[in-house]
Amino acid sequence: MPGQMSSSFAAAAMGTPAWYCPETGVYSSRHNPVDLPSDPFLDLPTYVLARPHGGTTALVDAPSGLSISYPQLRRMVGSVAAGLRRMGISSKDVVLILLPNSVFFPVVFLGVLSAGAVATAMNPLSSPEEMKRQVRDSGAVLAFANPKNVGRLGKVGIRVVEVPEGAVSGLWEDSEFGRILSCDHQDGSPRPVIRQEDTAAVIYSSGTTGSSKGALITHGNFIAMVELFVRLFVSLETVAAWENVYLAALPMFHIFGLSLFSVGLLSLGSVVVVMPRFDVEDAVRAIDRYKVTHFHCVPPILVALTRVGSGAASALSSLKQVFCGAAPLSERKIEAFLGRFPHVDFLQGYGMTETTAVGAVGLNTEKMKKYTSVGLLAPNTQAKVVHWQSGLCMPFGDDGELWLRGPSVMKGYLNNDSATTLTIDGDGWLRTGDIAHFDEDGYLYIVDRLKDTIKYKGYQIAPADLEAVLVSHPDVLDVAVTSIPDEEAGEIPVAFVVRKPGSKLSSAQVINHLASQVAPYKKVRKVVFVETLPRSPAGKILRRLLRSHPDSKL
Repeated sequence: MPGQMSSSFAAAAMGTPAWYCPETGVYSSRHNPVDLPSDPFLDLPTYVLARPHGGTTALVDAPSGLSISYPQLRRMVGSVAAGLRRMGISSKDVVLILLPNSVFFPVVFLGVLSAGAVATAMNPLSSPEEMKRQVRDSGAVLAFANPKNVGRLGKVGIRVVEVPEGAVSGLWEDSEFGRILSCDHQDGSPRPVIRQEDTAAVIYSSGTTGSSKGALITHGNFIAMVELFVRLFVSLETVAAWENVYLAALPMFHIFGLSLFSVGLLSLGSVVVVMPRFDVEDAVRAIDRYKVTHFHCVPPILVALTRVGSGAASALSSLKQVFCGAAPLSERKIEAFLGRFPHVDFLQGYGMTETTAVGAVGLNTEKMKKYTSVGLLAPNTQAKVVHWQSGLCMPFGDDGELWLRGPSVMKGYLNNDSATTLTIDGDGWLRTGDIAHFDEDGYLYIVDRLKDTIKYKGYQIAPADLEAVLVSHPDVLDVAVTSIPDEEAGEIPVAFVVRKPGSKLSSAQVINHLASQVAPYKKVRKVVFVETLPRSPAGKILRRLLRSHPDSKL
């Protein structure tokens, strides 16, 4: 079963470990293999909602306390599916979810999939131009949006269902969304035929390089994620999964939050307490009020939690485990957190949008606590560490680009065969763009990154997206965006700009030009004017040289 260790642990102490093949350079998981559901017609909502468990409360709105029970969740998901069918949504239609965290987010997501449609999600702080671009690329025909974005999406030319903010009873019943939720979930209409290999969601990612691309995540990918990621770390505990209470502060439009709070934990019967947005004081109150036991976060949230006052810290006594992912975390920050909360089991993990959040999961034992590692490979997952230029496998323990293969790897990128081919080879190996190594115990360490993606407070920012906006300014001749480290945010975008001859363009003008067209988290925080940009013989911008530029520091 998930979580059990294979006999390779004993073999590791004697020469070449059994979980590594020196002939092929392939690392295998040290967890026992997991038998995944074999029914080709098993869809994700059925898999999630039909699993037996002892849970009663599914979702809780942190500010109001309004809750949705598991029987209510099943009924509401069925009602959304029925409502979508009445609206003419059919199999393979794409539905955009443009919502902040809400107890209704999982309802809409699973309802869309239950109708046989495909979901695509995005940050509700996105600019109108970003919304337009994703609607056009994904082919979305309908959107569920919060009130602030209804008007913006209307200009894009897409039908919009307004989802009221807040879960207080009376705010949403008398609305189109409320009428959808009141649809007869047993209306007798035939269920669509859905296969595990069918696309369930298009989740946008900057991938290993370039602009944002839609990762095609199948029903089978999500099912594998639950079995190999969520059920794995829950199986390592001694209490039943439905006795755990999780605080959902991570955005559900991101693969990390989506996989956990809209899918995985709901298959186990756990309680998910939903915060509309993260605020450290609100989080402390929610942990205390609802006796939260598990908290998944990104580095900036962990830092904020570490800095709470001693009085607030005492309110976190119910916390048993904190899991951090989505961006690198320094050893100093880990030590500061553990010094503040020694009773908490701290873990890190590793995954990508393209792997449906599956990769590696931390594991602490009485004898082994490797806090700086992202853990052991997930079950049924293989890895290689290769030279990033030659493609040859590196010797055991050496740094190289991490490649992953397994049942959670995406089907490919939407409308982008060339990017798919560059990312996934003919044997199914996905090039992560991250530099990593394994130690003698099979623990994985992420040490650097080949890809250009900027991670600001856990959010992914594609430099190419920002460059496309910046170069549209009439006074910009050339531009490159990269990142610099930041204590609070992890990384901060910095623009290197080549002005046109005679231009008096200022930093403020560059920053404002970009800020008016992108989501707030994508804004550049610093502008450096240069004469030329360093490029390779092939014309590729050498971002590593820019990051070491003396004027790049804040």
